[in-house]
Amino acid sequence: MKSPRFSVSTRVAALMAPLPAALVLATTPLLAQQRPFDWTPVETAIGRSGTAQPGDVYRFSFPRADFDVRIGDVRLLPALALGSWVAMKMDGTMAVAMGDLVLADSEVTPVLIRLQQGGIEQMAIHHHVLHESPRVLYVHIHAHGDPVAIASAVRAVLALTGTPAARAPAAAGALDFDTAQVAAALGYTGRASGGVYQVSVPRAETIRDGDFAVPPSMGVATAINFQPTGGGRAAITGDFVLLPDEVNPVIRALQQNGIEVTSLHSHLLGEAPHVLFLHFWANDDAVRLARGLRAAIGLTNSAPPTR
Repeated sequence: MKSPRFSVSTRVAALMAPLPAALVLATTPLLAQQRPFDWTPVETAIGRSGTAQPGDVYRFSFPRADFDVRIGDVRLLPALALGSWVAMKMDGTMAVAMGDLVLADSEVTPVLIRLQQGGIEQMAIHHHVLHESPRVLYVHIHAHGDPVAIASAVRAVLALTGTPAARAPAAAGALDFDTAQVAAALGYTGRASGGVYQVSVPRAETIRDGDFAVPPSMGVATAINFQPTGGGRAAITGDFVLLPDEVNPVIRALQQNGIEVTSLHSHLLGEAPHVLFLHFWANDDAVRLARGLRAAIGLTNSAPPTR
């Protein structure tokens, strides 16, 4: 039966008529969310591929495989503590970028000059480990703008350093400690990458940089890395992300478990709530160290492990 009110032509015309402005405004964000951002031009500008991370973050890694850095008789793998990186997340039509550049002493000043010329801000300059040879410094960076322009600026900065060009990762040796036991002792499961067992423990609260909610994968999750050193032992380093009143209880817990505190500082400017980053080091039985780290994590407002 035909509709008494609308002919087919009337219905087509109605469908093709412009939508009310209010409806357009209401549906446009939804349509934008349905189209994933194309990172290909950014990859071209930065000179290497990135990887998608939780929270719509896209991360680029720049391992300092050119470095031969040692602490005692332990040669640090890039995945343990020598990996420069930049992560980006779209914020409307612009990108927010955060990252960490691993630099030799002689690279710091030219890198800072080029970062400023490229519109990339510095949030911190400091060390993460102690007793390393040669010395290594870490520059934490931030930018907000066109993602291709940011990527181009980062590429120009890296060209001033000995950072190797992108290449296929070398095959890593097997981890010679029981990662299942480490995960059980720590309470969080990690993954093997570059010969290192890496664990990320996000905070329970949201950390904001102005109006921007910083995803954990942009550097605001506690990072714990285990590099095997033989016989079930591991060198560990990383950083705890802490509220001010958590700092000293965590220091005491680490010290009580034979884990050295190597640095305490900020990585961000103007974040809320204010968080500090506490770096650590030890080389001992991997499972014993995992238990000590768990004692420290228990003193923080960390998110529970996912099941």
